[in-house]
Amino acid sequence: MNIQKLRSKRIVIPTIAAVAVLGAGGVVWSSAASDELNGDERDRASSAALEAVGDGKVTDTETDDEEGAYEIEVTRPDGTQVDVHLDKDYKVLSQDADDEDGDDEDGDDAGRDDEGDRDDDDRALSEQERADAEKAALAEVDGTVTDVEASNDPGEAYEVEVTKGDGAEWTVELDADFGVLDSRADD
Repeated sequence: MNIQKLRSKRIVIPTIAAVAVLGAGGVVWSSAASDELNGDERDRASSAALEAVGDGKVTDTETDDEEGAYEIEVTRPDGTQVDVHLDKDYKVLSQDADDEDGDDEDGDDAGRDDEGDRDDDDRALSEQERADAEKAALAEVDGTVTDVEASNDPGEAYEVEVTKGDGAEWTVELDADFGVLDSRADD
């Protein structure tokens, strides 16, 4: 009877070991095949994105082969979302604010022109530029800033989207010195 137990152990133990190795290999393979970021890489990319956006919560992280090393989605307290594209050193390449459909205000895929290429005005703004643009826009239109972007229109350096208390959306265009060039209610 002891010989039977010994034979059972010789079969069961290697079988369990093989299942464990295959299971671990499958987990490693599935996480390597995923675009989702994990661990320290996710933490560092999330911190860089939150620093760029200001206030919000990271709601998605993934590798981004088209634009750089990482794409981080941040949801602001007002519900708007910003996709932050980072290079492999966690430096901001661009930021795209999405509306509810994931499109920019023109209905295009956020941050892309009609051909799907990156827009020229997607340069990342410094925190100081963003703060100065917000301040200038709010002095012009009372409300909540929902987006600040660099502009490539001649004479215009910044475009700021503001939502008034009644829900009306306004666009405020600023020059390089944060002077108001134009402010208008969006259609």
